[in-house]
Amino acid sequence: MIRLDMLEDCFEGVIPSVIATTAIDGTPNISYLSHVVRVDERHVAISNQFFAKTTANIRANPRASLMLVSGRTGAQFQLALTWTASHDQGTLFDRMANELRASSAQVGMAGVMRLKAIDVFRVEAIVPVNAPRQMEADAAPPAPDLARVNLSMQAIALAQDAEGVLNATLDACIGFGAAQALVLLDEGDGTMLTTVASRGYETSGIGSETPVGEGLIGMAAASRLPLKVNDMSRVRRMGAAIEAIGTMDENRTRTIALPSAPQAMSQMAVPILVHATLRGVLFVESPVRLAFGKAQEKAIEIAASQSGLALALCETLAARSQPRPEARRAGQDGGRRVHIVHHEYDDSIFIDDAYVIKGVAGRLLVYMLERYLAEGRSEFTNREIRLATTLRLPELKDNLETRLLLLRRRLDERASPVRLVHSRRGCVRLEIDGQPTLAQSGPARGLPC
Repeated sequence: MIRLDMLEDCFEGVIPSVIATTAIDGTPNISYLSHVVRVDERHVAISNQFFAKTTANIRANPRASLMLVSGRTGAQFQLALTWTASHDQGTLFDRMANELRASSAQVGMAGVMRLKAIDVFRVEAIVPVNAPRQMEADAAPPAPDLARVNLSMQAIALAQDAEGVLNATLDACIGFGAAQALVLLDEGDGTMLTTVASRGYETSGIGSETPVGEGLIGMAAASRLPLKVNDMSRVRRMGAAIEAIGTMDENRTRTIALPSAPQAMSQMAVPILVHATLRGVLFVESPVRLAFGKAQEKAIEIAASQSGLALALCETLAARSQPRPEARRAGQDGGRRVHIVHHEYDDSIFIDDAYVIKGVAGRLLVYMLERYLAEGRSEFTNREIRLATTLRLPELKDNLETRLLLLRRRLDERASPVRLVHSRRGCVRLEIDGQPTLAQSGPARGLPC
């Protein structure tokens, strides 16, 4: 007997499904479906966007026939259905609406495909359809077992700081079948996500920004729901556009390109939530079609949840650190001049005419530089930084530990003469190879040429 849970590949939307209905007078009608979802062991739901005739038919005659096709093997299955209900709100509706918005955005139709309602059917029978010849099936990615998931979660939980948590999270995603992975954190105002860690890309993209609500990543953040696309073959043209963005001049635009995998076929974005509050998004990619099945999806969701809790704990523990006396002012005497410019326009930082970072991370660096120059201090605690009103950190969700990590990695990536060193929990040390000068540039100067 064929069960719905055996047809997982058919619900990924790689090959459109077909539904056949009949009017009250027996006139048949056939429609292609963009989304079919397995609700439970006995029910499926279809998206109802433009199908006025299909809707009218099932209201008059609740019986229908649905053709599903496996995106992996091409195997076909005919389902005998009975319509049971229609919904225009609720958890299942929200899930399908967000999946539709995400897939529409991926094909350049954002805002066009809007879900009006979903129709739920009871499955009466499933019959395989004989084909003249069978396609050779693509190898399904191995599902992560509980032992692997347990070890990965332990690694995240045992990490001593934000950097360790992020590294363990990315390791877990690679172990679960992803070829590339990103962690983006909320900037604090709920409108922008910033990349703080990545794995598997040619460029790290540390410091790149993604607006909440845009693309797969932004939509997962806005909806607070996991979203995935398991066949990117229809949107390969996006690769060229992404590569073009990657050639932008950072010094001129003050924009860091989001890292991309032009050959990606499967993508998934999972919101990182702590007590129902958005902290960021975990994003994974793979060049393999249908790379993220149900087992991979659940494992990555677990990793996102564990990562959010571990990062929140790191923030709490780091805030308890106390300063300690400093013996000397490292690196401030002699050596070459290091020219640092802070543009108040967007809090961007240029070191020796090279763009480094902007926003809150830029303000953090300026705060430490000013005290380094005025007081000879090189070590700073999270506790002290949080109390600095000039930094304008969010009161409830400042992500300070990860913001400092972002700044530290960005400085290292640029091989900057200015460095941040993680000296101990909740403490960072500022090191400069040379004698720094800090200049302030007001809003009137605008962007550098």
